[in-house]
Amino acid sequence: MTEAVHPRPSDRARELVAGAVDLHVHVAPDVMRRRITDFDLARRHVDEGLGGFVLKSHYVPTAERAASVASAVPGAEVYGAITLNGSVGGINPVAVEIAAREGARIVWMPTVDSHNQRTCSASDPEGAKPPMWAQLQEELQERGIAAPPIPVVNGGGEVLPEVIDVLRIIARYDLILATGHLGRDEIMAVVRAANDEGVQRIIVTHPEFTSQRLSGADQRELAERGAFLERCFTTPYTGKVEWGEMLANIRTAGVANSFLSSDLGQPFNPPVEDGLALMAEHLMGAGFDLDEVRLMTVENTKKLVTPKAVA
Repeated sequence: MTEAVHPRPSDRARELVAGAVDLHVHVAPDVMRRRITDFDLARRHVDEGLGGFVLKSHYVPTAERAASVASAVPGAEVYGAITLNGSVGGINPVAVEIAAREGARIVWMPTVDSHNQRTCSASDPEGAKPPMWAQLQEELQERGIAAPPIPVVNGGGEVLPEVIDVLRIIARYDLILATGHLGRDEIMAVVRAANDEGVQRIIVTHPEFTSQRLSGADQRELAERGAFLERCFTTPYTGKVEWGEMLANIRTAGVANSFLSSDLGQPFNPPVEDGLALMAEHLMGAGFDLDEVRLMTVENTKKLVTPKAVA
């Protein structure tokens, strides 16, 4: 099979994103095929002068793995995370506590097992590439071992007690809360609760993705609550949203409240280490100035991932 031909970023774009931390990558080892291993990506990040990356898995915690990779690749910054899907017990405060003690930096609310994702009726635009995890989720369903949809609010829209427990752990360890694949009303409720519980670092995960599709007004409101809006390269690149819509949302919510990530690692997409530079290239072509792009790629990502104790 002939490998797809992807655009390559210019040297100017690569220089602009030097030092950036990619807060969202999917690389091997994983339960599905990936383009590159975590060790090889760490080496490429060092070679490209990038600032590091966060290992995201929908199914397993990655803090131990991140520590192993970072210790084996001189100069590499690799961060772990946990996603609260069924494979870790869903909204599981014990799992979050252990992940925090092992050095995880991001706690994603449920993604593939979120109530919103599992009941979402929104459809991708024609021609959009489906996410790789969709096939695995279908296989689990067919075998009768898929986790039930995981709620974060009750029937009255109030955040569940176990979610509050998780938010308190996130606040205590100064971790990053990411909203995962929650729906609009769930996101609003969880972010409000996070504010109340003293969580200082909040990411609204790919707000343009099919199962989120937050309006510009919603994104602006979340930014006013201190949340950062994540702009994933793969969302427009795979056809799930038009570039113009994402760029308009950046302007509406504010450059200062946005950051860029790749969400790369799929074998049919560009190299992971090219993602941030390719996105920077696109934004520059759309009229964003160099300072704005560097703020979203480098300054905001480093600000998010750096614990206060070593800031």
